[in-house]
Amino acid sequence: MLFDTHAHLNATQYSEDVEEVIKRAEHEGVCNIVVVGFDRPTIARAIELAEQYDFIYAAVGWHPVDAIDMTGEDLYMLEQLAAHPKVVALGEMGLDYYWDKSPKDVQKDVFRKQIALARKVKLPIIIHNREATADILTILQEENAQEVGGIMHCFTGSVEVAKQCIAMNFYISFGGPVTFKNAKKPKEVAKEIPLEHLLIETDCPYLTPHPFRGKRNEPSYVKYVAEAIAELKGISVEEVARQTTENAKKLFGINR
Repeated sequence: MLFDTHAHLNATQYSEDVEEVIKRAEHEGVCNIVVVGFDRPTIARAIELAEQYDFIYAAVGWHPVDAIDMTGEDLYMLEQLAAHPKVVALGEMGLDYYWDKSPKDVQKDVFRKQIALARKVKLPIIIHNREATADILTILQEENAQEVGGIMHCFTGSVEVAKQCIAMNFYISFGGPVTFKNAKKPKEVAKEIPLEHLLIETDCPYLTPHPFRGKRNEPSYVKYVAEAIAELKGISVEEVARQTTENAKKLFGINR
C-alpha cells in the first residue's frame, strides 16, 4: 500500500492517457495519490480528478515561480477551496531562486500569505524549495508554520536541515532523486532520518526514478522510491510502504 504524496496528474503530459496511468498505479499497489495544483488551470484539474476518483485527493496553492501572477482573488479562491472535502493541503508554495520570473520579495510575500491562510483554515502546507533553504526556514519560523506542519517536498537538503524541518512539524519527502546513484545528500538523509518522519512521492511527470530516468514519470513508479529507502535503511519495502502511508494519512487527516 503506497501513498504518492505529490503528483501532477493535472499536467498536460497526461491529457491523452490519465485513466491508464491511474489504473497502473492501482495495479502497483498505490492506495492514495495527492494531485497538486499550483495555478488556476492545474488547481481546477486537481479538484476534478479528486472528485472523480475516491482514492485521489487534491492540494491547492500558488507556485513561487508564478508568484507575480497571484491576485487577491486567487488567494480568496484558495480559501474557498480549502473547505472542499477532498482538499487535504495547501501548496505547493515556497521559494524558487533558480528561475527569475518572480522577484524574491514578491515570492516571499505570496509565501507568507499562504502560510497565514493555512493557519486560518487549519491545513498542512507543501513546500517547494529551490536554492532558497535559509529564507524558507526563516519564513516558516516567523510565520509559525509549525502550527499546521506539512511536507518538505522532494527534499534535497542536508541531514541538519532535515532535522530543523522535523523540529518545525514537517515531514521529509523523497522522490526519484533518492534512486539516483550520484544523489549523495538524499541518500544520507533517507538513511539517517527515522521512517516516522518520511514520506514518498513522484512529483510526476518530473524527476523519474531509476531505471526509467529521462522518461515521463507516473505514480506507479513511487514503488522505486520506497525500494531505494528500504535498501538504504536495511528494512523491507513493505515496512517503508506501511509507515510512509500511515504518516501521510495522519498528516492529511485521511481515515480510510
